[in-house]
Amino acid sequence: MATEIKVPPLGESLTHGTIANWLKNLGDEIQEDEPILELETDKVTIEVNALSSGILTEINVSVGTEVEVGQILGIISEAIINNYDSSTQIKTEKVALVDIIVPDLGESLTEANISQWLKSLGDNVILDEPLLELETDKVTMEINAPGAGQLSEIIVTAGNDVEVGAVIGRISALDIIESKPNSIDIKNLEPKESNDGQQMSPAVRKMVEDNDLNVTEITATGKDGRLTKGDVLAFQKLRENLMKQSKPSLEELTELNPSRKQERVQIPTILSAPREERVKITHLRKVIASRLKEAQNTAAILTTFNEIDMSAVMSARKYFQEKFEKRHDVRLGFMSYFVKAVIVALKEFPAVNAEIQGDEIVYKNYYNIGVAVGTPNGLVVPVLKDADKLTFAEIEKRIKDFGSRARDGKLTIDEMSDGSFTITNGGIYGSMLSTPIINAPQSGILGMHNIVERPWVVDGEIKVRPIMYLAHSYDHRIVDGREAVSMLVRIKECIEDPQRIMLDM
Repeated sequence: MATEIKVPPLGESLTHGTIANWLKNLGDEIQEDEPILELETDKVTIEVNALSSGILTEINVSVGTEVEVGQILGIISEAIINNYDSSTQIKTEKVALVDIIVPDLGESLTEANISQWLKSLGDNVILDEPLLELETDKVTMEINAPGAGQLSEIIVTAGNDVEVGAVIGRISALDIIESKPNSIDIKNLEPKESNDGQQMSPAVRKMVEDNDLNVTEITATGKDGRLTKGDVLAFQKLRENLMKQSKPSLEELTELNPSRKQERVQIPTILSAPREERVKITHLRKVIASRLKEAQNTAAILTTFNEIDMSAVMSARKYFQEKFEKRHDVRLGFMSYFVKAVIVALKEFPAVNAEIQGDEIVYKNYYNIGVAVGTPNGLVVPVLKDADKLTFAEIEKRIKDFGSRARDGKLTIDEMSDGSFTITNGGIYGSMLSTPIINAPQSGILGMHNIVERPWVVDGEIKVRPIMYLAHSYDHRIVDGREAVSMLVRIKECIEDPQRIMLDM
């Protein structure tokens, strides 16, 4: 038998209060009339006592939440004593609290922002089921359930920053432990099955019965097909929306009131869009802005430009495209050529592949090339690790995979870490020329742009050629102008004569 914990009458016409503190934890034994929690109003703080003895098996509302008189705050389940022979041991179910902790974020990141909870308080969860989304300046990542049970506490709500290792919620899980005779058997912790075979907890069952719902019409998303509180609330909201939309037709109104036949139908006025709309800036956008401004404030950024004839690369792509795609199951793009050209140039000018750490310059003997990808949430830069060891096909496959998973927010922290140089292609959006900002702490970034047919002098004659403008931004603290300009010239030579890439020249 289960007893509901409800907000009692608060007196003096008060209808709401706030949960100041739970005095008992999930799974605690409770005696009748024992204080369970504290409610706070604008006048006084009162204790809510237990109406019966048992085990606290559900906490439906967390600390700091405003509640109204009569609202169900939790459930006390009756503890049944099992009488067995003294030599017999039995198994007992016991509620255990499992902390939901912010995991290690990698690359020296110490905090993130909770973008949204995917589960609501009181929902049943299964092991490794996604619970919430954490957002950093690089990626949005899902945090999975560390155990199966019920989401009994949400400590940190969406929109707040959290540090690595912080406890942001708790799951009440059922553990099976060996116990001695006369131990407590918490029968009511297991969801019961209704007459039509649907499993649900006591709290969910009461919601169904109080609202006279047909459980066969509700989609169950809980473990093993169990009905959760979220399922019931979602069904009620859907039903309300359908009822609002099911307005009587003009014919039906005419039948009810014949005088309406002579009335003209009034076409509803379409409201114009508001002059302004305020949307809260996302955590990802905040961090991107902070990092870019930090790069401008710290590095001495200069940009050098050049123009290249794309004829040779475009001819090679056209000639090999069909065979390349048939063999490797991916299209041959421009980016693989530029990645290979950049690596040739970086080997000749290592300062551009270095970074400043304190009072030291760290020269890198590896070539991890970041490729900027635009997403609805902002710019992310997945990294082609050891790109000098990858083939054209491997580069194209990884870039395609990065782009797809970046749009879905599925990139990992590791995939966006340890870059040594970045390439960004504004040309896909139609950009003719730009001055890209370096991706700190890197010392250089290459900006690609759109390809436009322009007049081009070849052997004293004016020809029409597909031309792209290139921009190379660099940190002048570590890279001299001679190195930056020479590197861009080397990239130009590799693209205009792709055989240089094959020969590493």
